[in-house]
This record gives sequence, structure tokens and C-alpha cells, in this order.
Amino acid sequence: MNVKNYVRLEFSSLPENVSFARSCVGAFASQLDCTLEDIEEIKLVVSEAVSNSIIHGYNNDPSQTIEVVVSILENNSLEIIIKDYGRGIENIDQAMEPTYSSDPSRMGLGFTFMRSFMDEMDVVSEPGKGTSVRLLRCFPSQDHRAMA
Repeated sequence: MNVKNYVRLEFSSLPENVSFARSCVGAFASQLDCTLEDIEEIKLVVSEAVSNSIIHGYNNDPSQTIEVVVSILENNSLEIIIKDYGRGIENIDQAMEPTYSSDPSRMGLGFTFMRSFMDEMDVVSEPGKGTSVRLLRCFPSQDHRAMA
């Protein structure tokens, strides 16, 4: 699918940058024909993914880098890719299970929340090399809404 517009962010793995990422992606997504509820859901999944990178990928090491690429596709979809170069995920299937967390003090619902608010979610990870989470949210085109 061809990209109509995109933005690429790179920032330090600091907890205060979770809200920065949320705000940037939410503002970019507002170009689409979506509701405030849609924007809040998108911001929630970005928070979850970036927090996962900070907490699980980098074990709260603030000297690392997180990349976020957000694209508006020709079919009126929003694609979000959050990438870290941290410790990676040994078993992605296990990590996707509700309530599983590599940190016993966490609830383990991040991937469950992300999957519930997005139309597609793909996770690619290699132990010792990092994790990439691709999220896709589709919106009906304005032409389609006018015909309905």
C-alpha cells in the first residue's frame, strides 16, 4: 500500500517520552477522518508499545533509543511502527497471552490492549536485537461514508 504521508520520530527511552510519543502520533492521526475516541485509542496503543520498549526492551535504561514511524496509507489507514533495539522477546506467542509479563509487578495486558484497539498487529522480535511492533488501524474513506 502506498504512503500518502508519514512522520518518523526517534527519542530517548525515558518514561517522560511516552506522553511525547502519544501526543505526536495523536496529532498526526487527526489528519484522518476519525473521532476523538479513535484518537484516544491510538494514543493508548502508542503508550503501551513505547512503555513496553522502555520497561521490557531496555529494562528502564534511559540511554537507549526508540523509533516510531507513523504513516497514512492511500486506503485511509494509519500504520504505526514502534521499534527498539533492546533485549527482544524469547517467545512471542507467550508474550501475547493476556496477563503474561516478563516483569512480575506488571499486569501483562499491553499486547492485549493493542490488539483490541487495532485492526492488525504484528510483532517481530529477535532476542538480543530488539522488537518491532506494527499496528494498523483502518478508517472508512470519506467517499465511502458519503455513499452509506
